[in-house]
Amino acid sequence: MLCVFPRYAPSFGSFEFSYPLTDGVRAFMPPQGLLVIAAAAPRTWQIRFIDENIDPATAEDFAWADVVFVSGMHVQRPQMQDILRRAHALDRTVVLGGSSVSACPEHYPDFDYLHVGEMGDATDELFKRLERDVTRPERQVVLTTRERRALTEFPVPAYELAQLSRYFIGSIQFSSGCPYQCEFCDIIEIYGRVPRTKSNEQMLAELDALKDAGWRGMVFIVDDNFIGNKKNVRLFMPDLIDWSTKSGNPFSYITEASVNLAEDDTLLQQMEDAGFRRVFLGIETPVEDSLKEAQKGQNTRRDLLESVHKIQSYGMEVMAGFIVGFDSDPEDIFELQMKFIRESAIPLAMVGLLTALPDTQLWRRLEKEGRLLEVSSGNNTDCSINFVPKMDTTRLVEGYKSILRNIYGPREYYQRALDCLSRFHQNRIEPRKTSLLEDLKAFFKIVMTLGIRDSERAAFWNYLYRVIRFYPRDFAHGLTLAAMGYHFRQITEKYCD
Repeated sequence: MLCVFPRYAPSFGSFEFSYPLTDGVRAFMPPQGLLVIAAAAPRTWQIRFIDENIDPATAEDFAWADVVFVSGMHVQRPQMQDILRRAHALDRTVVLGGSSVSACPEHYPDFDYLHVGEMGDATDELFKRLERDVTRPERQVVLTTRERRALTEFPVPAYELAQLSRYFIGSIQFSSGCPYQCEFCDIIEIYGRVPRTKSNEQMLAELDALKDAGWRGMVFIVDDNFIGNKKNVRLFMPDLIDWSTKSGNPFSYITEASVNLAEDDTLLQQMEDAGFRRVFLGIETPVEDSLKEAQKGQNTRRDLLESVHKIQSYGMEVMAGFIVGFDSDPEDIFELQMKFIRESAIPLAMVGLLTALPDTQLWRRLEKEGRLLEVSSGNNTDCSINFVPKMDTTRLVEGYKSILRNIYGPREYYQRALDCLSRFHQNRIEPRKTSLLEDLKAFFKIVMTLGIRDSERAAFWNYLYRVIRFYPRDFAHGLTLAAMGYHFRQITEKYCD
């Protein structure tokens, strides 16, 4: 069994232009889905895992395999098709699973097996069929999960198969699903609105496995909404704090959550104590009418700017997603978004054009209104719009580009990074996965790229001076923010030409 994870197209979330400024990093984080499927496979199977964001699978890898497993998101569709082509060239059976095929299986007619939905009865049937016969079926076989496997029955991901040292951050999953009903979101369509969680014991075993595999540093808890099931999160936090203390605090954590996290001081304090240092929020827009249109009512019940500052006060850097292109967006939406991003001190502000993903509420509404144009590429930063917007399309795209040029311009970005650092506690220390020598190599790469070769080097040196003077304990994180800002600038130049 050869598990192949496809490359990502360049986007704000890929961070690929920042990797050359590090020592040895080639990809963002290990893919949970394929590593869990690898762990769930029959014990007698031999398994290889290849992440093509690190190195491509070779003809020898495909020749070795009896069956090839592939998983990915919409944005990876061309790369998934390329893996299929290479595997079929050697007449290998190819299985496709993951979020993209679960949302639109009709887009993948040439794969031998389609696994639609989460791990469950379809997974068991798939393994049984392949145990009997791994030759390519005459016609495509579509297996759809009717009964999900409980998250409490998931195996520990096969971290030992991955080249962990080549990743920027580690990964682990606590829950699946989200209780909200945002119109543009496909998470609730695929994983449901009743968040399910793993057990505390299970999570601690997975943390042990990740630690034993050699990982140190940042770990992404890849939940759709970490606080979707607040009751179970609150029950988990004391055990996580205790595990971290006894294990010598090997990890810091990053996760995704809804903005109502700001309402829970007790949970915020627990998260800070456990080592949470970053949280990604789906802010989307400061315009209340647009939030209501998107059925994101949870963001209208509180002051968004105050919520961001509240979370930052607990030592957590806020990252956030923003969207332009809602029907209710006013003419000055671009200025409003830039103003909010500046005042919120969010360096990693990821702004995208509204996209209608397949089988979402937004997709169905626009289809009914006759406004759909094409299937989305899944990349909401490539300046393409797959529906007819209410705002003039040219104005919308040019306004979007103006946001990117502004918020990722070096001076604007560095100032937000400094404002962000100013909100951290002075005792905010993070575990490092790298050695002193590796850190020094990365430091000199950043200095060479941003401080010598870059045309905006004056802004970098001014930023670095202020980091050293005012936030010396956060020097390493300040450099990380600089590297990520460089990535954002490269992507902006790519899409805003």
